[in-house]
Amino acid sequence: MNNLKSPYKRLIGRREYVDFPELDFFHIEAKIDTGAYSNSLNCENISLENKKGVNVLIFTICLIENGIEKRKTIETNTFYKKKIKNSFGELEERFVIKTLIKIGKKRIRTSISLSNRKNMRYAVLIGRKSLKGKFLIDVHQTHIGGKKIVL
Repeated sequence: MNNLKSPYKRLIGRREYVDFPELDFFHIEAKIDTGAYSNSLNCENISLENKKGVNVLIFTICLIENGIEKRKTIETNTFYKKKIKNSFGELEERFVIKTLIKIGKKRIRTSISLSNRKNMRYAVLIGRKSLKGKFLIDVHQTHIGGKKIVL
């Protein structure tokens, strides 16, 4: 057994409140989805523009923060494209950014794809790639907040 492994994990439920401190969004309800590999964030008006010879990704994040709809337009030149399976199992090309996600007290630097999720129940999806090795999920509970449990 690896002695460097932590003796505890954090427990989360099937839905949790998450923060995106670098994007200025806090207390956003997210679906914890171990069936999904990656993360997804609800965005609109996703476009690529060339500004002074640099490709700039422009998108509007649309989330419910503390019960109030909040929209924020972001411009970044740090992004990439990736083919991702959507909820119907079809491959689609999406833009992906890297950002910080906070679940409870755990901060995770991770990739998140930008997608129009307005017709989905949850605007944020947290997939197993970001959860692996950090959390245990109790599907019978919600909003646990990542409390520590000893293994």
